[in-house]
Amino acid sequence: MPLALIKPAAGLCSDTQLAQRLVMEDLDALQVLMRRYNQRLYRVARSILRNDADAEEAVQEAFYKAYRAIASFRGDSVLSTWLVRIVVNESNRRLRKINRLATWLEFNNDAERGDVTATMTVDEFSSDQPEPALVRAQTRQLLEARIDQLPDLFRAVFILRAVEDLTVEETATCLGIPPATVRTRYFRARKLMRKSLDADMGVNVVDTAFAFAGVRCDRMVASVISRLREAR
Repeated sequence: MPLALIKPAAGLCSDTQLAQRLVMEDLDALQVLMRRYNQRLYRVARSILRNDADAEEAVQEAFYKAYRAIASFRGDSVLSTWLVRIVVNESNRRLRKINRLATWLEFNNDAERGDVTATMTVDEFSSDQPEPALVRAQTRQLLEARIDQLPDLFRAVFILRAVEDLTVEETATCLGIPPATVRTRYFRARKLMRKSLDADMGVNVVDTAFAFAGVRCDRMVASVISRLREAR
């Protein structure tokens, strides 16, 4: 077979190649894409919805919609940015629905939000865990709690800039706001974080916040793939 006709393994494909394969309804390519960007999309959804379960559902729906609409992707932006914009829209749609329901039930939104805290698994706090690992787990819990306390306008910007390390321009495109607004919100978010975090916490722990891998990633990939197969 000529080399030009050899189909590379999905895991070795660029985002552009994956997009081309998705147009051909290649579910293997979708699995690779999901594992490549699950964490980023989850962090963005989590920054908007402030709830693990709602964020997971938003990411699943975003990937499902992205797969169904991949033919409309024109390459005007990079694929990852297109995906983030989809999950931002999906998360905001879910947030509006949640807020409408809360209003209808006459819940106090402020009180509800005060009850939302970063969660840890039992394993992360087990007594037989090495002390450095326990410290890292506690540090991440504190960091996630402080991010949750950021005002709504600042939280997604902080996640994309500080945690996902996107540029100002990429963040602006993802959120649909001017670059100047990104700079202002990020500056104020960092100022608020510095006030709330202990001075000894290094900035290198930021990228551990809202980790999404292993079993959780596997579960999400399996759910989306199963849903698409059933829809065929």
